[in-house]
Formats: sequence, structure tokens, C-alpha cells
Amino acid sequence: MNAPNLTQRPPRSPRVRLGGYTILPRLLDKARAVIAGTAGEYKYNNPNDGHFFRFTGITPDALLAQVNTGSGDWDMLLWVNEYAPLKHTTLEIEQWSNWTETVAFHDLEMREWFTDQIKRLNPAREDLRGTFDYLDLDDYVSFGGIA
Repeated sequence: MNAPNLTQRPPRSPRVRLGGYTILPRLLDKARAVIAGTAGEYKYNNPNDGHFFRFTGITPDALLAQVNTGSGDWDMLLWVNEYAPLKHTTLEIEQWSNWTETVAFHDLEMREWFTDQIKRLNPAREDLRGTFDYLDLDDYVSFGGIA
């Protein structure tokens, strides 16, 4: 298995798509790193990952077991499409993926946490709105970038 070392570089952006699915490539990177013991600070099956699991009906354990077979991205996509309990059309996947790119923190506690994180990264940034914006910026800064 060619697992990324997430102590040296971040997983792919949650915006990157595989078969139309956002989140999936990042999820695969984290799963491979967890199996290889190179996940660092990254968590598999976090709340953002949960969007994918709820949409497809695949369990985190099932995906992790399939990743553990050494399957590449294409084979993982074929597996997702075949074994996902919740089947979706290409249009539904596209609409869901478009929605995930706009998800923001809605409850008060998470909005406060998000605000604190933006202050930590760069308090002047007014362009950051949602989860994916935060993840991309945090990944960038965590590996030496300047926000």
C-alpha cells in the first residue's frame, strides 16, 4: 500500500473529487495513513468524514477494511459504488458534493471554535466561510505556509 505520511504533508483537500465525491480522496489518504501508522494529527472518521459515511451508508470500519486490502483510488471508487447501501445518481452525487463545499459550522459552540481557529491562523482573513475553507488553510499553515 502506498500510504501518505501525514506527518510530512497533508491529505488531499476535501474539495478534490473521486467519482464526483468530495471528501473521499482525503478520507482514503487518512485511512491509508492510519493503517500505516503515519496519520500524525489527522483523524479518520471525524465529523467531516461523517458526511460521506452518512451519504453512502458505508461504515467507517468497512471502508477501512477495504483500504487495508491495498486497493488504489480507482478500485476504491468501484467498491464504493458497488457496496454503498445508499445508491445515488451522478446528479445526486454532484449536488451532495456541491453542498459539502458550502457546509459551515451551525451550532454556537462550533461557530465559536471556528472563529477562534481563524483568529489563530490569520485574524485578518474575512474570506473563510466553511469547513473546507478552514481545512485547506489549516493544512497549509500546519506545513509551513503563511495564512
